Amino acid sequence: MMLRYALRTVRARKGGFLGAFFALMCAAALITACGTLLETGLRGTIATERYAATPVVVSADQNVHQTTVKHKKGKTKVKHKAKPIAERAWLPGDLATELRKVPGVREVIPELTFLAQPLAPGGAVDRDRPAYGHAWDSAALTPYTLTTGTAPKADGDLVIDRRLAERAHLEPGDRLTVQSTQSPRTYRVTGIAAPAQEVRHQTALFFSTAEARRLAAHPGQVTAFGVLPTKGTDAAVLKRSVSTALHGTRAPHGTTAQVSAGDGRGPVEFLDAAAARTKLVSMGGAMGGTSLLVAVLVVVGTFALSVQQRHRELALLRAIAATPGQIRALLGREALIVGAAAGTTGALAGLPLGSWLHGRFVAMGAVPATLQHTVSVFPPCAALAATLLGAWAAARISSRRIARIRPAEALAEARAERTRPVWGRILAGLALLAGGVVLVAVLSVLRTEPASTPVTFLAVVVLASSVALLGPLLVRAAVAVLGGPLALTGPSSRLARANLRGHAARMASVVTPLTLLIGMTCTVLFVQPTLGNAARAQAREGIRADWVVAAQGPGVPAEAARRLRTQHDTVTEVVRTTVRVGLDKYAAQGVTPGGLTRTWDPDVTAGSLTKLTEDTVAVSELAADQLHLKPGSPLKLTLGDGTPATPTVVAVYARGLGFGDLTFAHDLVARHVDNPLATSVLVSTARTQTQLATTLREFPGTHVLAPAAADSIQAARQQANAEVNYLAMGLVLAFTAIAVVNTLAMSVSERVREFALLRLAGATRRQVLGMLRTEALSVLLLATALGSGIALAVLTAFSVGMTGEAAPAVTPLVYVAVVALAGLLALVATALPGRVALRVRPVTVATAKE
Repeated sequence: MMLRYALRTVRARKGGFLGAFFALMCAAALITACGTLLETGLRGTIATERYAATPVVVSADQNVHQTTVKHKKGKTKVKHKAKPIAERAWLPGDLATELRKVPGVREVIPELTFLAQPLAPGGAVDRDRPAYGHAWDSAALTPYTLTTGTAPKADGDLVIDRRLAERAHLEPGDRLTVQSTQSPRTYRVTGIAAPAQEVRHQTALFFSTAEARRLAAHPGQVTAFGVLPTKGTDAAVLKRSVSTALHGTRAPHGTTAQVSAGDGRGPVEFLDAAAARTKLVSMGGAMGGTSLLVAVLVVVGTFALSVQQRHRELALLRAIAATPGQIRALLGREALIVGAAAGTTGALAGLPLGSWLHGRFVAMGAVPATLQHTVSVFPPCAALAATLLGAWAAARISSRRIARIRPAEALAEARAERTRPVWGRILAGLALLAGGVVLVAVLSVLRTEPASTPVTFLAVVVLASSVALLGPLLVRAAVAVLGGPLALTGPSSRLARANLRGHAARMASVVTPLTLLIGMTCTVLFVQPTLGNAARAQAREGIRADWVVAAQGPGVPAEAARRLRTQHDTVTEVVRTTVRVGLDKYAAQGVTPGGLTRTWDPDVTAGSLTKLTEDTVAVSELAADQLHLKPGSPLKLTLGDGTPATPTVVAVYARGLGFGDLTFAHDLVARHVDNPLATSVLVSTARTQTQLATTLREFPGTHVLAPAAADSIQAARQQANAEVNYLAMGLVLAFTAIAVVNTLAMSVSERVREFALLRLAGATRRQVLGMLRTEALSVLLLATALGSGIALAVLTAFSVGMTGEAAPAVTPLVYVAVVALAGLLALVATALPGRVALRVRPVTVATAKE
């Protein structure tokens, strides 16, 4: 019976439920989109291309493993964890002998994969297809076959794929310069090869076997082995046989060999896609979690406003003997009906939204195109379930007051808003405020970005939630402050003051989404500049070099640095990587130790950089504090390619934010990264920029820059990286903006009768619109103060934790634009419904049946 009443109510009050429907629909769409990203990270397919004709691939393990054993109450608990390494791990070449002995193996093909960037004319190289070098002997893994020309035999021979040949207009006999792991070299194109099936995500360059081994720079090691079966041997059977044969066989430095087949070959080929899975899971989870919290806050506020607008109707039901349980059941079923319709619509709309979001991440380079977008029924179903649960919970929370009070009190409150404080609401608001303060305090001591970022946005949502609960008190306090000025500025302002004072709860429902919008937007826009500006400031202060050499391509070759070195000049090569200490990830760099203090000053606080060798390491104060290190301490870690090392700490420095947490000798890092070319070269010299550029004329793409110019390039890169975060949180902000408009429109639309009575009492149409504008501006002023205060507190705590200084990077012009946009939304969402409401004749509205 109650369901039938609920259906009738929804059918009769479509306009009243429209705001709740729209809020729930947007929430479902947002949750679905984030869910598809999360699912792509968990189950996204990485299709193989290079190993398409190779049923079984043997590769090195790309993870660092940690096993912990706990003994508790007579029970032993073993827990195993694994984290990916940053670079490609390699296998010993002599493993091929053992693989050839496995039953069912017809052929074992060693594979070498290394950096090989063709320096062709502009536009000839497709940036979406990174170029890799291989030995021609491994062409059968795809397979690539020659369409014209001959295979490479000499060290100066080269075979290129057909797509590159077409874009660069190359034919056999032409010359092509290639920047690989060594100095750039010009090769003679001897042939053009085409794959048996389409290869969309990479460009292949094939060298002679001897040249490929030289460029790979891993003597006696290979990237992987392609294992081809004998006729009639099933791939699954072959995989089991190879796994059995390799059980206990270990690659160099303890990395266990892995056997892959089917869809498992893709992650071996595209390491960036495999690593992007973790990033996408983290990004999708963070977006989804923040979206869910924001959605709950917005939906509860929307339903509270909807119930408040129906206070008289619900009071009459209580007066004719409806029980509290029946009121709750009615509102709950209404919410489930609206939630089902909105959740279904929003879940379907979220699927293309998730696809678009994935496409934008790919276009920005945050996610590789090789990680295919995955869609199933799980995200829409989860969004629908979350929408139904959220709608039901919001209705239950919103109906607590009207369902519990006596019928006579309900009728009295239907005519005039309750002025006595609701202590339960106030206590809950104070509890959330205390929780927000605790989160801000915790944020001020978090010193790593992965730990601080989720706490940052959680603190904003929790503090905005406390504003939602304490809203009526805050509105009354604001009226007490603004009441005097409003009373002196005309009849419209006096009407606005009376409304703000008499309908504090209604106004508070509008303040909450505006506060959340301003607070969240300021936090999103200024959190990355706060960190980036501090890092760049440390880098500027720490670079003593006169000039910085950078490259447009993959990096600056070691030969270029050697050309720059003279007896009186100091040249410092810098190569970057990521290492693991246990399972924790640390940004690291390798620098040339000789004359280091002439070009680089990380602000050493303990020890000395003069002792930096391949057996030692310098660490930042953050790393020293986290790992309990000091000069002389051994540090057990795993280098980028999975190689374990235990260097001794020789120095501790303060500028870790600008230069990374660990600093090694350049040659050590260069041997254990996929790209050993220097990201930059610092030069301390009396020579001019022109003289240095002349020395480097044989190295295409290298540029000699002043430190200030290099800093500008770094700022541009940081901005590009920040755009990914802006996009990720942009949908949440868009949802919040929609909620602002939705709530304001609902608040104004239900006041049609009030406007008619004001008109009949003598107020002009212009005065009523002026009243609405004054109310909107008053609410905007309060929301701006609260949202700005929340953002400032959170950003200051973030700055203290990450940089050690209370110096959030707030751009005044951007801040003004945020407030102006919020004000525009508030005024438009108030003025348009107000004008529509005033079109109807006052007498018609006043005499109409409620």
